[in-house]
Amino acid sequence: MNHSNIVGGSTAKRVIACPASVALVAKMPPSPSNEHADRGTLLHNVIADSLNFGKPLRTFIGTKYKDQVLTEELMNEKLRPAFDAINTIDAHHDMEYEIETRVDFGDFLPNVFGSTDLLGRIGNRAIVLDWKFGDGIMVEAEENPQLLFYAAAAMRTDSAKWVFDGAEEIELVIVQPPFIRRWVTTRERIAQFERELARAVALSATPDAPMQSGDHCRWCTAKPICPQMTGAVDRALQQQIVDLDAPKLAAYLKQADVLEGWIKDLRALAMQVLESGSPMPGYKLVAKRATRQWTSEDAVDAWVDVNGIANAYEIKLKSPAQMEKLVKNIPDELIKKVSSGVTMAEDSDPRPAVLQIGQQLNAALSKLL
Repeated sequence: MNHSNIVGGSTAKRVIACPASVALVAKMPPSPSNEHADRGTLLHNVIADSLNFGKPLRTFIGTKYKDQVLTEELMNEKLRPAFDAINTIDAHHDMEYEIETRVDFGDFLPNVFGSTDLLGRIGNRAIVLDWKFGDGIMVEAEENPQLLFYAAAAMRTDSAKWVFDGAEEIELVIVQPPFIRRWVTTRERIAQFERELARAVALSATPDAPMQSGDHCRWCTAKPICPQMTGAVDRALQQQIVDLDAPKLAAYLKQADVLEGWIKDLRALAMQVLESGSPMPGYKLVAKRATRQWTSEDAVDAWVDVNGIANAYEIKLKSPAQMEKLVKNIPDELIKKVSSGVTMAEDSDPRPAVLQIGQQLNAALSKLL
């Protein structure tokens, strides 16, 4: 089924992030098909026909789409796990559903439409499901723009509204054999996404539509002519730099010197607070990168003598890193890792927080009192 040339489910993420891409993509010739896309179309067609007509999967073996053929191996690898996923979602076979539904936004967003793989309803839960038969990139259901697009459009499509009428929950599902990824959201989140989409579509029609590169560029067909990719943006930035007011910039630099001093003092004060054991919301102390040191120089001396290692000394015993240039296999027991101290980091830093000695003593004493 055809998709909107403004924005569809698979392009929603890109258009919201980069409204200017709509006009750029419109200038590009149609993308040629490839074996991966053709295989995906074949699998989508077969599972849709199997669900619509209640025919067993094995009856479709040998079905073709262009140069792709459904083999028993492909059926077992992709389609059977997809059916198992439906049985997981609809364990009691209570779901009412429809397949390959054209959904659109009507007068709210004219000429914006797409095609859903499966819309279903179980009890008070509406389900929007998309098949992903490609290998490699894992697709998440949570905050998935494609599924949010389909849900928002389906809620405005007369033939699909029944899925959402009275529903208290909306579940977005990605079936990417052998995995199922599910996320339950709300009408409010769908409405918020719809507003974001409407704003992006409106911006895309303006001469100075915002342009932004990012991971959404991966599948954008306009990359060869995109100013972000060709360097036109960098050249424009360079011209802006040439046109800057140098005296004003010099004045700013003087202010920067003052600010840099303030920032340095601020960081030092924050470190002092954390080192005293007091909490600092959003920050913690973590160990600095550890360097390798010898556990015992006497033990290393003995090891060097036994193994006849030449040039192990300069003025003093070489460090572990220097020694590795002479000998590749240094016994583990001769080396230890010692951090040079602690530093401040945000709570999101993966390194564990360092507990100060004062805090450890206070924690121990509190258990005794």
